Amino acid sequence: MSELLLQAHDVHKTYRLGRVDVPVLRGCDVNVHAGEFLAIRGSSGSGKSTLLHLLGGLDRPDIDGGDISHAGRLLSSLSNRALDWYRARTVGFVFQFYHLLPELTVLENAMLPGLVPGGVGAAAARTRATELLGRFGLDHRLDHRPRELSGGERQRTAIARALVNDPPILLADEPTGNLDEHTGAEILRLLHETHQQGLTMVLVTHDASIADQADRALNLVDGRLTD
Repeated sequence: MSELLLQAHDVHKTYRLGRVDVPVLRGCDVNVHAGEFLAIRGSSGSGKSTLLHLLGGLDRPDIDGGDISHAGRLLSSLSNRALDWYRARTVGFVFQFYHLLPELTVLENAMLPGLVPGGVGAAAARTRATELLGRFGLDHRLDHRPRELSGGERQRTAIARALVNDPPILLADEPTGNLDEHTGAEILRLLHETHQQGLTMVLVTHDASIADQADRALNLVDGRLTD
């Protein structure tokens, strides 16, 4: 068994909507090993995105609501600066709706994570983003704006952005959910190729056929994960 890279232990997450507490995660446990492609399947609203955000340090569990750790180190123990570094250099995010900035070019969007605290810096980000976009077939689109791209091109730009700091972990939130079947298959092929280069990947999806392509798949039901 390879190194245990990410771990969630008894994680709870509740949101407050008006006067009502809405529990989303009710004691999630998951281990992610280095080099693994793990799929988490669940219906809309089951908490898949919430769990991914917790694993990536974008959100925190409830107080006394379990722990998230990376390589044995609790994310809750990290300073704000160390958490910035974790988000910048350890994990890359791919979202269903791309989240590209419309005023920036393809190259500028892909460079962005390299410019934040903990990033690789402007010069290295430009070099890395240019290389990734070329590998993904977008070298002729570097100066285009997102509105000029197809859905598949936008998602390839988003994947390049996620990888620009060369993180060891990629977290993908329904990366094909906004695409037609053919384009979605192309994006999955690209993600498989990236994973085969040594990247650890956690992908959440509602689609059983996508989950079945992973090394291992878990189901998120009633706030808990099951095989």
